[in-house]
Amino acid sequence: MTSPEFIYTYVRHGDEYDLCQLEMRSFFGFDSKSNVLLGDVEINPSRSPFMKERLEVLYDANSWESLVQQVGQLDVSGTTFKVVCMNTMDLDGTKKIEHANRRKIEREIGLQINGEPDLFHPETVYGFLVLDEHWYFGKYVESESVWYRHQNKPHSYSTALSTRVARAVANIAVPNPDGLKVIDPCCGIGNVLVEALSMGIDIIGRDINPLVIEPAKENIAYFGLSGDVEHGAIAEVSGTYDVAIIDMPYNIFSEATPEDQLDILRQARRIADRVIVVTIDTIDHMIEEVGFTISDRCEAKKGLFVRQVLVCE
Repeated sequence: MTSPEFIYTYVRHGDEYDLCQLEMRSFFGFDSKSNVLLGDVEINPSRSPFMKERLEVLYDANSWESLVQQVGQLDVSGTTFKVVCMNTMDLDGTKKIEHANRRKIEREIGLQINGEPDLFHPETVYGFLVLDEHWYFGKYVESESVWYRHQNKPHSYSTALSTRVARAVANIAVPNPDGLKVIDPCCGIGNVLVEALSMGIDIIGRDINPLVIEPAKENIAYFGLSGDVEHGAIAEVSGTYDVAIIDMPYNIFSEATPEDQLDILRQARRIADRVIVVTIDTIDHMIEEVGFTISDRCEAKKGLFVRQVLVCE
């Protein structure tokens, strides 16, 4: 079998399954039905609200003994390291390894490496896991829950996208931000802006409601980020962008009529070739009417409340 370059593990709740799948497809071009994904695309696991960790594969083997032999070739003398086992939960059809056994195996494999072990402040962290009786070893990166810190912001409202959903939507819109210009023309208090800016996405915000402009700016600045937020309708946007992210207005302060929704989509078609639409209404016919094709989609659920996330090109 061909060894993957990277292995990612995932943690997602039942309501998040569909959204996680769409994020996977945006990053990798395919999805995984299980909580582990093998691929050749390098993604910082902290970008995703669903990724738990990433392994950059250095060695793989059909047996533990063969893996140990390969790891014995690793010389990191002059640096410190630690080794962690990634089988802390069931991974696809492979049962988790219990705590005591994980520690034992970590020690055994660590003894094979020529270097200085440091359990608390290592310069390099290595990881290993077993999947379907096949062993993998490599450089390990654990995800940081950046989105979780963003829940604590100066301004919020209950109908806004959660930070987890906002982060996933930003990833679906811009899986690779290099050289792309992005706009959120219905940005509200800026949940998508905060997530996108924290991942290095070149994005500006805009909203027709003057009451949300300063709160959005304050939310961005609160996390030490920098981004422009302008007041005005999407019809007033004169530039063009690679991607637009539109969370259709629907709350009591900014509810959009069907005519308003259609006009927003027309304007989005004018300023961007690719648009990610978040909507509580079924608006497929409107999207087709303005000249977009829905290339992918999912449902983002929270209990009985369902949003559709549409990838329009």
